[in-house]
Amino acid sequence: MELYYTTVLFIFGTIFGSFFNVVGSRLPNGESIVTPPSHCTNCNHRLTWKELIPIVSFLIQGGKCVKCKQKISWFHPIYELATGILFALSYQVFGFSIEFVIALTFVSTLMILIVSDYYYMIIPDQILLIGIVLLMIEIFIASGWKGLLFDVIDGLIAFGIMYLIKLLGDFLFKKESMGGGDIKLLFLFGLTLGAPVAILSIFLASFIALPISILILYRNKTNIIPFGPFLSISAMILFFLKIDFSTITNLLLQI
Repeated sequence: MELYYTTVLFIFGTIFGSFFNVVGSRLPNGESIVTPPSHCTNCNHRLTWKELIPIVSFLIQGGKCVKCKQKISWFHPIYELATGILFALSYQVFGFSIEFVIALTFVSTLMILIVSDYYYMIIPDQILLIGIVLLMIEIFIASGWKGLLFDVIDGLIAFGIMYLIKLLGDFLFKKESMGGGDIKLLFLFGLTLGAPVAILSIFLASFIALPISILILYRNKTNIIPFGPFLSISAMILFFLKIDFSTITNLLLQI
């Protein structure tokens, strides 16, 4: 049964991944996530159900629109695959529990934000707010008012530290060094991971971003790179590894 549930959640994850991609790419532009229906952005060909099967349709079509033969970005199937894996991993790590629900909410929120920041360098407040509210409800169910209060305090601490890092960056570089969305994102991390792990995610994100940023700077000759996706990836890594304050303390003591 475990394999069955894992497989089902992976399939549902790829389907939700396709939907999250639509939400993340349309919402920052003020577009409806319902209309118009999914279509080719090059020729406006309306996609049939055969062209909307996550991952499979992309492979069958050879990565091209069936009508105009315009190439479709590999980002789409990779994103759907990643979302499917994260849904399945949520079950594998937490089983069917309130922590599993928290995991799905956390992953879903971050995956949508990755798309919007990747395409437009925008982290929509609407998605952040919905994710935070849902997580607060779920944390209350899991830990009660006391647990929720401590987690909110952790969120505020992480938010405050990220804001101080922004001020330092603005001072050193004499320009805006970080978007407001990245700072708000740290509240979400602190709420879910705890302040110490949320802060650790900043350093892990910087480590992950460094080689990729160098490649992007070399190829595209731009110095503007969204940090939100790297923050989100690092937060999910720490979340599924179940890194907590005691783990961080033990690591520091061993150094």
